[in-house]
Amino acid sequence: MKKSWKVTASAMMTVLLLAGCGSNSGASNGSTNAETGGKGSEKTVTLKMFIGLPRFKDQFDQYIDKFVAKEKAEKNIDVKVQLEMPNSDNASQILKTRLASNDAPDIFSIHAINEIPSFYKAGYLEDLTSQPFVGKLLDSVKPSVTIDNKVVAVPLESVSWGYLYNKKIFSDLKLTPPTTLSEMKTLVETLKKNNITPFELAYKESWIPQLFLPLSVGAQIQTGNKDFIERMNKNEGSFAEMKSMFDIIDLVNANGTNKALEVGGDDGAAAFANGKAAMWVQGPWYAETIQKANPDIDFGVAPLPLSDNPDQTLINLGASTSLVVSPTSKNKDVALDFINFVLDDKESSGFYESLKFNPVATIHNYKSYPWVDDATVYVKEGKAYRDPSIPQAVKDEVGKGLQSYFSKQLSQDDVIKALDKAWKDYNKVNK
Repeated sequence: MKKSWKVTASAMMTVLLLAGCGSNSGASNGSTNAETGGKGSEKTVTLKMFIGLPRFKDQFDQYIDKFVAKEKAEKNIDVKVQLEMPNSDNASQILKTRLASNDAPDIFSIHAINEIPSFYKAGYLEDLTSQPFVGKLLDSVKPSVTIDNKVVAVPLESVSWGYLYNKKIFSDLKLTPPTTLSEMKTLVETLKKNNITPFELAYKESWIPQLFLPLSVGAQIQTGNKDFIERMNKNEGSFAEMKSMFDIIDLVNANGTNKALEVGGDDGAAAFANGKAAMWVQGPWYAETIQKANPDIDFGVAPLPLSDNPDQTLINLGASTSLVVSPTSKNKDVALDFINFVLDDKESSGFYESLKFNPVATIHNYKSYPWVDDATVYVKEGKAYRDPSIPQAVKDEVGKGLQSYFSKQLSQDDVIKALDKAWKDYNKVNK
């Protein structure tokens, strides 16, 4: 039985004001159902897609065009695609409002680790276990899109991350990625003595400062506080246990670029790409944007030190943005065709390579990127953990909380109280 999220009037207004609709392949705002065309058995189908990756619109447009051509050639189905790509800060709320209003897109993106459990429990995910693409998934990736022994999504982003660093700057100063917080403090001072800003700060979009949360929680769970998530789900824990995360947050904030709350992700990527800072607490999902700003940049990925315990300096492993199918789709057959086309034997490698995403399937045959190889070294040494399953509502709250903390409107204790409340509120809705 489906469970709906509560929808406020302001959330509905958000949909009206912020849902940036685009279209591909002659999409029209008309029919959303399969219709009988005028030529024999030809059908016209309008497929609605909701994917919160607006910086990759060109790549998705091109890939969708290939899918449309394939459906026409092989099944004589004329597919019209309505593609909506809101930004990351708004996508989750807009999507939940749609679902609660019985206006589900045929295909939509969610965060595999954070959102699959609640979306699955609410009845919003089609079981994809029997689909052909499932047999192509890498063993290391498949668990991230599996729940109750059912595969419910096709993963796009499978990432190994911590922070990004400018390899040329590090090489010129004979620096290596630090393994402890004290070493990071020493490295920061070395950079400053050489008139180099240590960290890029781009906090205009709240999802960026929230990245500190999975890095901190994941590493601390791995190295001792193993039942933290379980206890938080029972209202038996508190983020006070994670308060040490402010040690690295404070170090970064005190040694970063100016006007952080005015700089968004794209501008942050451009600044980092052009050497405005030596490091950025960000994932390699921004690789395409960084390289577009500076094709010659040489950057790497390293684990972020949290304390003087080197065992806590670990790479985060997980799958984030993934595509799912709505069980209520009136064009489910075509939606499933597209989901399988995402891992098409012929076209998928070029698509993932153009996005600069990690391989997620056995059919992906493109050469891995240098930053992927950097992270893989740590993973092979056992210096990694699986991305912790933190509710999206809590991540949204920490993003806003850390923006306010940066501007000195909230204290550390205020942020902790807000996070505890957000998790308890989540538990109330998702019992």
